[in-house]
Amino acid sequence: MEQLGFEGMPRRLYSCTPTRLASWLDCPRRYRLSYLDRPSPPKGPPWAHNSLGASIHNALAGWWRLPQAQRTVAAAGTLIDRGWIDEGFADETQSVRQRERAIGMVQGYVAGLDPSDEPVGVERTVATRTDTIAVSGRIDRLDARPADDTGTELVVVDYKTGRHLLTVDDVRSSMALALYALAAGRVLRRPCHRVELHHLPTGEILVWSHTDESLARHLSRAEGIAAECSSAGERMRDGLPPGGYDEVFPPRPSPSCGWCDYLRHCPEGAAAAIPRRPWDGLATT
Repeated sequence: MEQLGFEGMPRRLYSCTPTRLASWLDCPRRYRLSYLDRPSPPKGPPWAHNSLGASIHNALAGWWRLPQAQRTVAAAGTLIDRGWIDEGFADETQSVRQRERAIGMVQGYVAGLDPSDEPVGVERTVATRTDTIAVSGRIDRLDARPADDTGTELVVVDYKTGRHLLTVDDVRSSMALALYALAAGRVLRRPCHRVELHHLPTGEILVWSHTDESLARHLSRAEGIAAECSSAGERMRDGLPPGGYDEVFPPRPSPSCGWCDYLRHCPEGAAAAIPRRPWDGLATT
């Protein structure tokens, strides 16, 4: 986190991830509870849809780490079965049904992959910095694809397992994907402008190709959000008067508060939303 140094010395860079920045945009109170309060208040129970998503992500990462000859459709299902995260489900029957659904999604997805098309990185952490921030993140998969000329370009691939349908605008407007592309290109010194969302429940692949200018806009936006986060953190460290926490870290209540891990600690959120059960985020079919 950015801190003030001695007078005349440069500020330390504000270290962040796209998730941290998004948390501030969604709700400054949730940002404080997640990243600044120590000890952090206890969260609610685990979410079943997060267990489903993590199980699928882990299986796909494990599949690419297998020797090429072992990257079969059946192996993908086995990885789900062995690594299934059984948390947040209503009961064992629901967990089993969702595990079978996850096996079907992963097997259907890898059936369309070329096992010999080795990614540049799987669960690859990339980072970059500017004069004010140091941002890092982990990419689900980083591919190298033939470019228009004789070379290749890097492609950021992000897996999605949620029940909601996505659009190209979700890809274009994603600050996280843009920052991943920017960081990957800088770290590996290769062009990286194309970002993709692979929605496993539908098999749909949504694509956007950034320009240098659009990546720079996303980075500038990230710097602006980080400046707000840093300023709020400094005010908290300097000591806030009674009532100051809500002034600096105001809640942003909405119906989506029902999904918040900290709903029990937020009267405004509890008044604005119906609490969600841990398995309510799962697809019903």
